[in-house]
Amino acid sequence: MKNIIGRKVGMTSVFLDDGRFVPVTVVEAGPCLVTQRKTADSDGYEAVQLAFGDANAKRVSKPMLGHFKKTGAAPKKFLREFRDGIDGIEAGQTVTVADFTTGDRVDVVGISKGHGFSGGIKRHNFSGGGASHGSMIHRQPASNGDTNAGRTVKGSRRPGHYGVDRVTHQNLEVVRADAERNLLLLRGPVPGAKNALVVIQQSVKVKGS
Repeated sequence: MKNIIGRKVGMTSVFLDDGRFVPVTVVEAGPCLVTQRKTADSDGYEAVQLAFGDANAKRVSKPMLGHFKKTGAAPKKFLREFRDGIDGIEAGQTVTVADFTTGDRVDVVGISKGHGFSGGIKRHNFSGGGASHGSMIHRQPASNGDTNAGRTVKGSRRPGHYGVDRVTHQNLEVVRADAERNLLLLRGPVPGAKNALVVIQQSVKVKGS
């Protein structure tokens, strides 16, 4: 099963077998406990529920404690469902990075870094106004559509809250899978800040296909 939950650790660089020196993002992935196997008969769809990260039992609700008790496992912080590549996976099993191999393509889902309230130049890559000759408009937005509409038109690009969005980056390459230390080395943009939760799943759009 090439689906797993992890935590973004940081970045480093490694040598590949062909001698190339490439930057990678290190993700502490798993081990993830399979807490539930959903079926079409009982739930209306096929899915596997994975749990990651130990949790304090005092901070877990009683219904969730009962949910974890079914598999005889300690309470976990994060639960996520996966619907693809789940053949042969049943409740009580453990998913690790051992299922990943060098060269695999994965999609990574996470919450992007927050930038607070940002202007149009930072948020939408506006070019800005003139820097001299008394333009008086350097970083502030200029004309942005109809001024007689009496409302803000949907889709208008204006200053506002930037970041903290659910982001999916596709076709990241698995450079190395370290099963002993539960580490995945990925080449490509992994969303989120350090220690952020990320969901890794088998790519749906492989390059060249």
